Amino acid sequence: MAEVRSAILGTGRAYPQGILTNADLEKMVETSDDWITTRTGIKERHRAAEGEYTSLFAVQASRQAIERARIDPLEIGLVICATVSPDQILPSTGCLIQAELGAHKAAAFDLVAACSGFLYGLTMADKMIKTGQIRYALVIGAEVLTRYVDFTDRSTCILFGDGAGAAVMGPAEGDRGVLSTRIYSDGRFAEQLYSPGGGTRVRPTAETLAQGLHYFKMKGNELFKMAVRSMADVSIEVLNEAGFKPEDVKLFIPHQANQRITDAVASRLNVDGSIVYSNIAYHGNTSAASVPIALDECVEKGMMSEGDLVLLASFGGGVTWGGALIKW
Repeated sequence: MAEVRSAILGTGRAYPQGILTNADLEKMVETSDDWITTRTGIKERHRAAEGEYTSLFAVQASRQAIERARIDPLEIGLVICATVSPDQILPSTGCLIQAELGAHKAAAFDLVAACSGFLYGLTMADKMIKTGQIRYALVIGAEVLTRYVDFTDRSTCILFGDGAGAAVMGPAEGDRGVLSTRIYSDGRFAEQLYSPGGGTRVRPTAETLAQGLHYFKMKGNELFKMAVRSMADVSIEVLNEAGFKPEDVKLFIPHQANQRITDAVASRLNVDGSIVYSNIAYHGNTSAASVPIALDECVEKGMMSEGDLVLLASFGGGVTWGGALIKW
């Protein structure tokens, strides 16, 4: 079967109503609004309430994306939920989302690639659409990261927020759609950002919970350098593969990890700051949800016109990274 190009047909986003501001954090841990803002660019982040969970927001974002794509959930052949904070160990959050949406003819599963998860999922869906295995895919990035944050550790508790973003992918019309994607990982650097407890290596017990081993641990300085280099390099790679240069890009949506990382990647690519999208001030780092939330905001704001080149890039724990170039 001849290959077809895939395109993003609809997007959506959702997040908790609860907001945790820097002023709130000042009352919880030794920090300040100025310290957080200067080092990260974050002013506030959404925080799930008790009784709220990952699939709740994923379903809301997905329904919006499906409605905008103007398809029936039964037409979806694949549901990928990128998350490091699933509802539960078994079944997958993807299956729970599928059931809520009524997408009963789809294969569904979770994908764990941290902050790069959405781009991993987009890459997989793109290949399956291109080869004709499926017609429509739903790719979701959804997280409730505040469940894994130690609010006595100011190096991590200031960073993470909750939310979900989703995109429906399907056959492209004309010459639009996904032009190129690349995904990578390097597990040698796993302990730069990881959660040591909660799995089969360090199983959850009263003792490990008391020690906070299920919380995120991070080596920020090392991650910063790798994130900048990796996102810039993969961006150049997907551009080169499609025959374009950074100056051809009309909109650059990087993973929202740290404003200084975003600025450094933009500088390394030598792109004008006006085309670089940032929403980190209001969401913090939402891991796999970061890129799709930002993408949906850009769609809603009318920031893309037909034929525009949109560049996506991400970097996360694992370590993982990826990039995608889309002709809108």
